[in-house]
Amino acid sequence: MQAWQVHENGEPTEAMRLADVEPPTPGDGQVVLRVRAANVNFPDALLCRGQYQVRPPLPFTPGVEICGETEDGRRVLATSALPHGGFAEYALADAAALLPAPDSLDDAEAATLHIGYQTGWFGLHRRARLEAGETLLVHAAAGGVGSAAVQLGKAAGATVIGVVGGAEKAAVARTLGCDLVVDRRTEDVVATVKEATGGRGADVIYDPVGGTAYAQSAKLAAFEGRIVVVGFAGGTIPSPPLNHALVKNYAILGLHWGLYHTKNPELVQHCHEQLTELAARGAIKPLVSERVALQDASAAVQRVADGLSTGRIVVLPAVKNGASA
Repeated sequence: MQAWQVHENGEPTEAMRLADVEPPTPGDGQVVLRVRAANVNFPDALLCRGQYQVRPPLPFTPGVEICGETEDGRRVLATSALPHGGFAEYALADAAALLPAPDSLDDAEAATLHIGYQTGWFGLHRRARLEAGETLLVHAAAGGVGSAAVQLGKAAGATVIGVVGGAEKAAVARTLGCDLVVDRRTEDVVATVKEATGGRGADVIYDPVGGTAYAQSAKLAAFEGRIVVVGFAGGTIPSPPLNHALVKNYAILGLHWGLYHTKNPELVQHCHEQLTELAARGAIKPLVSERVALQDASAAVQRVADGLSTGRIVVLPAVKNGASA
């Protein structure tokens, strides 16, 4: 089979090599899946660079999120069992953690429903307890993680403010349903949001960026506001002054979605049922901006690493170069 492998860490286009390899052999509790679609996530870039919290042995195949097919023909969602990731024709996954792919979504859309949307659901509903009528601010609102949070916030009845970088991403955020879009490249984020909210700020702030975005979040947290920290795509991990959280009376909430698989797997299943229902009635629909052939996977991962993508880029192993799906 064909699979992308990382033999030494580096930038995706340099580190990833397409090779002919033997199909993976499942270990105890694992299952082999034929990859129907593999979503590109920012952690795939971090894996290539050797900067992710999980460091699989070299060589490994990245691709942490897939829509696959079991030997008996079931269409499922899975996080891959590294080192046999999803940028390949076949991947490994934990048999006990497979989730049924929603019938309302095609393979590419289904592949993106798992990590980003589960992270959004847990962050907004389990951690921040977002309520209808509250104001939600989403950083990187046109990206894969941010676009999911925007849709989930709208589905929950919140007023959603999206922060983006650039006119193209601003247009995407508007199509997602943001009530207000702030372009951080041309606007003062803090001043614009303060003016739009009458000086109050946001009740819930969803931050997958860190760095400058977190500094803005702290200034924009409303009384009893909640900042949900879900990642550091900006490359800088902030060190917040806790006296500021005390004086302004807001909460800083961390979210590590992967822990729920071991600490509370039943809640992961419940979340998937909620997401499936939302997708079935059209309240959420994954934004797939590009569908690329397996041969183009490394370039796709690099675009995500460089912050040049909107929504999700999905790799389709059965599609050949130049084809569309």
